[in-house]
Amino acid sequence: MKEDAVKEDAVKNALFGLLLALQFLTRIPIPVACPWTPATRRWALRAYPLVGLLIGSVLVLLAFAMQDVPTPITALALLSLWVALSGGLHLDGVMDIADALGSNQALERRWAIMKDPQIGSFGMLTLVFLLAWKGVLLWALLTYQAPLWWLLVVPALGRWTGVALLVLTPCAQQKGLAWSWQQSLSGQDVALALVPLALIALLAPSLTLIGLAAAVFVALSRVFMLRLFNGINGDMVGATIEGGELWLLILVWSWWQFATVSPPGI
Repeated sequence: MKEDAVKEDAVKNALFGLLLALQFLTRIPIPVACPWTPATRRWALRAYPLVGLLIGSVLVLLAFAMQDVPTPITALALLSLWVALSGGLHLDGVMDIADALGSNQALERRWAIMKDPQIGSFGMLTLVFLLAWKGVLLWALLTYQAPLWWLLVVPALGRWTGVALLVLTPCAQQKGLAWSWQQSLSGQDVALALVPLALIALLAPSLTLIGLAAAVFVALSRVFMLRLFNGINGDMVGATIEGGELWLLILVWSWWQFATVSPPGI
């Protein structure tokens, strides 16, 4: 009986974790009060790529539905839905970091700028170019008629980069949401978050190479954040997700632009 109760608690924690991830990462209405415990936080972070797969699935359905629509309009629709589903949650982190770095100030001042709710010129410019690059890359991939699996996995791997950065990089300060999450996590959670994508990789082995590229991006982001900020916060995790998605879109576009043969396993 005791073992059954433990299993039941584990299932509940996993379900609550998935709901927490959906509530935190999307604008999908989830009218459920989820407990905020170390166990549910761990499962929530493990579910980040699952939420990315859900976002990607919606984008794939839209791409199918708009097959007869001019490609630029389809690309803009996909980008708009992509941002709408997440509520632009991670774009704020991108703008904060851009303003901090663009100021060319000392470390303490950079942190103060990141906490300022006002958006500066560097943040706005970065936002415009980020969305422009994403939109153009979507347009290019649709034009080349690349298989839509890339649209499924890019949001998932992008969110995994955020999980990996959060677990593997120390927080700059022992306070805030990122630090609270970090206390419940370990390297095991980074690996478990990859399980759904590993299953997909069995059908499309080329996904393994893209996964390695995502890991490289995490390593570079870790070095970048430690060198410039002496640690991370929640904004940096969000910015890593956005940057990871852009990085992966560039890689997939490069693949289909320059490859002379179709990727293996497609």
